[in-house]
Amino acid sequence: MLRAAFDISPEHGEYEALKNEFFDVYAGCLTQRTQAFDGVTHLLASLVGQHMPWGVVTNKAERFTLPITRSMKLFATASVVICGDTTAYAKPHPEPLLEAASRLGLAPGDCIYVGDDQRDILAGRAAGMRTVAAHYGYLGPGADASTWGADAEVSSPLQVLNLLELP
Repeated sequence: MLRAAFDISPEHGEYEALKNEFFDVYAGCLTQRTQAFDGVTHLLASLVGQHMPWGVVTNKAERFTLPITRSMKLFATASVVICGDTTAYAKPHPEPLLEAASRLGLAPGDCIYVGDDQRDILAGRAAGMRTVAAHYGYLGPGADASTWGADAEVSSPLQVLNLLELP
């Protein structure tokens, strides 16, 4: 985000100060406008109704993730939340996804990982999970999810139900 806003990289002399200022401002307002994409609440209710565990694996640090997940009612049914600093590595490394599967008591091959970034698909494939590229999430400038090598693609959360063959 700093690169997009200020055209600077981590090597720039002001990078750390700007990053810390951004994090402080973000921490102060991160629950004010955060909302789920249309259809996510219905998707999660369907999963819960089918007794299918679900969770979140994000590269967002725990200091930001936990306030968001605590402030949004839909996360109350999450079986696992893995943050960017839960394990020694962040995505695209498979370790966070393997940790999630372990906490769920599932083999990675029994999991489906839905992601809106190429690193999500890389991590899922490296973990041995089936992968789904979400075209409705944050797709960086020029991103083409159809080139990521996912096992499937969806343009809305409810399409995941079709992949799972759930009502």
